[in-house]
Amino acid sequence: MSEVLILTEAELRRAVGLDASAVDCVEAAFLALATKPVVMPPILRLDIVDARGEVDVKTAYVPGLSSFALKVSSGFFDNPKLGLPSLSGLMMLLSARTGMVEALLLDNGYLTDIRTAAAGAVAAKHLARVDARVAAILGCGRQAALQLNALTLVRPIERARIWGRDAQKARAIAAALSAELNIKVEAMASAAEAVAGADVVVTTTPAEQPILKAEWLTAGQHVTAMGSDSEHKNEIDPALFKRAVYVADSLTQTRRLGELHHAIAAGIVKDTDAFASLGEVIAGRPGGRRSDGDITLCDLTGTGVQDTAIAVLANERARAARAGQIIETDTTMHGRTAS
Repeated sequence: MSEVLILTEAELRRAVGLDASAVDCVEAAFLALATKPVVMPPILRLDIVDARGEVDVKTAYVPGLSSFALKVSSGFFDNPKLGLPSLSGLMMLLSARTGMVEALLLDNGYLTDIRTAAAGAVAAKHLARVDARVAAILGCGRQAALQLNALTLVRPIERARIWGRDAQKARAIAAALSAELNIKVEAMASAAEAVAGADVVVTTTPAEQPILKAEWLTAGQHVTAMGSDSEHKNEIDPALFKRAVYVADSLTQTRRLGELHHAIAAGIVKDTDAFASLGEVIAGRPGGRRSDGDITLCDLTGTGVQDTAIAVLANERARAARAGQIIETDTTMHGRTAS
């Protein structure tokens, strides 16, 4: 018999939050991706056009970790009309030694939210100016609030601006974040107004046409683009690549489906051009911010190594707290082959 731990979203929320330890966990994952023989296959993607839906499957094996995650993440962007969240999913944790299932993390996308926000914090920690105090968040969904929360963990954010296509929703999230973070958060009438004078700009939308124009940006600003995680999504004006220091979460991925993908398609850069990865910047290699006057752009498409890292952390903490339900599975049928 083999034991599998089943964890619900409520139990996972108690085990893992958006805090310094989550940021450290994701930072270590990026560092491993740049410095260890991590095995991370291409993303498996399924588009369900009729329902404005998409499903991604991500995974990665990180040497030194006893387990690895297989993550299924869905985004169905008409769901709010049905009273449902846009994003959902689950993770499966398997032993890196035997391949046996160790845990099912029924998180409904919660762990993906946390690791994505933590990645934004890691990007700002290593690429934004150390004195960054004003943030601009473009988008007003679940990740917008998390990204601002994450920024406050790594930079002395004192003020923030929120812009979204739904002005009423932007005002509501601005008010909620002002109360939660005890800083001034304003809803802006336009994206350009939100960006003007901001030290850190984070784009958090499923936009298919650029919402951030290159000409809006000035010396010293940092941009984290985290919405372009498929080929058809595009938040950043490709012209920004002429001005910015570019860093990828995974260069292999961003050449295929990130903001870099659109800059290549526009002929602004070549698909053979070399750029630094976030892990390489963390490791101290060349390619990040060189001066306070640089404009930096970090392209976050979401990596399997992040999923493995956050799933391992959640599993360890939940087991230490004796959370979840353990079920026994029958492993007596020997001689079967994988298919």
